[in-house]
Amino acid sequence: MNVDLTKYSFMKINYYVSLDPQDNGDHEVHSQACRVLPKPEERLFLGEFYTCQDAVRAARKVYLTSDGCKICSPRCHSW
Repeated sequence: MNVDLTKYSFMKINYYVSLDPQDNGDHEVHSQACRVLPKPEERLFLGEFYTCQDAVRAARKVYLTSDGCKICSPRCHSW
């Protein structure tokens, strides 16, 4: 079971961005508990954030086409 930690804004969560883009060119941002979190060698640690929005903003400083993972950060995923 995957838990959406992003709804608990009272605690900081570790976030990562995938080094490999998806087919559409987006680099997905994942929380530490994501069930599809890339392997350590395939991700970049972004830091600790209260919200996925803050994590995506940080990721866009590295990859302009960053987007929230639809599984662990659905509120930050562009549908």
